[in-house]
Amino acid sequence: MKAVAERLKTLRDGIKLSQLKLAKIVGASQVSINRYENDVSSPTLETLLWYADYFDVSLDWIFGRTDKPQGKLYDYQPKYIEEKARNNEELKLFIEMCFDPSSPMNEKLKQSLLEMVERGKTE
Repeated sequence: MKAVAERLKTLRDGIKLSQLKLAKIVGASQVSINRYENDVSSPTLETLLWYADYFDVSLDWIFGRTDKPQGKLYDYQPKYIEEKARNNEELKLFIEMCFDPSSPMNEKLKQSLLEMVERGKTE
């Protein structure tokens, strides 16, 4: 289905992952991801469920039955973004450098920002 192919590509592009990187995460080949996104072949039901869980979207959205990716009951927080925020050492280093160590608020501000990053709530 063309709608499924477009939605799968949109999900991957949305977090700026290459087909190869996504293939490694999902446990498939890059060729398979390419074929799904170009509507050459259809992913298995297990693969579609993996996409829905990993990107935290509904299967109705993947199938083009709704334009609301989250559905009614979702709090949209893709696992990739949570993992990225938790493991982003460069961002933590940047935060360290942003504050003057001699400032009395230094430690409190730094801790608050690090907590926000770790929770993925850097809105």
